[in-house]
Amino acid sequence: MGTFCSVIKFENLQELKRLCHWGPIIALGVIAICSTMAMIDSVLWYWPLHKTGGSMNFIMLINWTVMILYNYFNAMFMGPGFVPLGWKPENSQDSMYLQYCKVCQAYKAPRSHHCRKCNRCVMKMDHHCPWINNCCGYQNHASFTLFLLLAPLGCIHAAFIFVMTMYTQLYNRLSFGWNTVKIDMSAARRDPLPIVPFGLAAFAATLFALGLALGTTIAVGMLFFIQIKIILRNKTSIESWIEEKAKDRIQYYQLDEVFVFPYDMESRWKNFKQVFTWSGVPEGDGLEWPVREGCHQYSLTVEQLKQKADKRVRSVRYKVIEDYSGACCPLNKGVKTFFTSPCTEEPRIRLQKGEFILATRGLRYWLYGDKILDDSFIEGASRTRGWFPRNCVEKYPYDAETDPAQKGEKKNR
Repeated sequence: MGTFCSVIKFENLQELKRLCHWGPIIALGVIAICSTMAMIDSVLWYWPLHKTGGSMNFIMLINWTVMILYNYFNAMFMGPGFVPLGWKPENSQDSMYLQYCKVCQAYKAPRSHHCRKCNRCVMKMDHHCPWINNCCGYQNHASFTLFLLLAPLGCIHAAFIFVMTMYTQLYNRLSFGWNTVKIDMSAARRDPLPIVPFGLAAFAATLFALGLALGTTIAVGMLFFIQIKIILRNKTSIESWIEEKAKDRIQYYQLDEVFVFPYDMESRWKNFKQVFTWSGVPEGDGLEWPVREGCHQYSLTVEQLKQKADKRVRSVRYKVIEDYSGACCPLNKGVKTFFTSPCTEEPRIRLQKGEFILATRGLRYWLYGDKILDDSFIEGASRTRGWFPRNCVEKYPYDAETDPAQKGEKKNR
């Protein structure tokens, strides 16, 4: 019993460390500022104990805060759910349709992907979100989406309170000053409503909170729109990208085939119920999924294997001509390189002159690829991959018979 308790405490302590990241610190800071200022301003604007409307306004404001924090912490601490270490399909022959994760020592179940930040294979991975410092996936997709819905709604309510508070406080102060000039006016007519002190500091704080609330409404509202759009199609952000690459692959090679996304049930309501349920527990086990007619359980994973093979064929080999330290925004690689650094938490790769690297994708001033080491494609050794400045490398023609990467590919086959 004592051992069990110690394990629980240790796991909770590990989970609490998720809060020690810039994403949750900023997110919770915005929630705290907007909620606190809205509660203070609601007292100034619409005293909760004066009328029923004021009470309802204050209760609703607290309700928004509670629901936002509940879904936020649910998404953060519940997590997406991970593929069990060492997992493999019940039918051993099905493993030929799946990719193998060397880190987790397991096959990647359908719809799962390995997250470098979490260092685990995530079930139905959508993306790794820095704001919750966790992945969004199978188990917490509903909580994350509800957070994206409730946060803008709560901010809209708070923004309305901020505007009304500034308006009524400034209007009352101007009215009070005007009434004091008219000496002949009766005391009853020039007696203003009681005013809680609302000085320059309070006005500036309210204006700042209003800016945060409006910015959050726009930014988070757009994220909600994107999430609900893919949920109604029973996809994830990664799967939408895979589908686009499938169309590109078929068009590039002019193949006589059509890729059909297997998990779209052709009914938005059925797709919606795959994520949102009355019990709060998503359908299925996160490893096997219902598929539409004409598809099978591994339709998507087979397409992923085709894209992986195509990625190697279409990748470009570069030779490093200038050292790169791996800095996120290097100061010595040019102004354009500095200001166009990829806005992602994907790693940067450290380069030394004379090394070789296979670029698989890129931007105008940056490339992403795998560094070619002597043993990087042999015996399952881990690869070094990441972003690097385009001006640090140059294209390098190579012979498929002597290239270590191609040798490794042939050996793995």
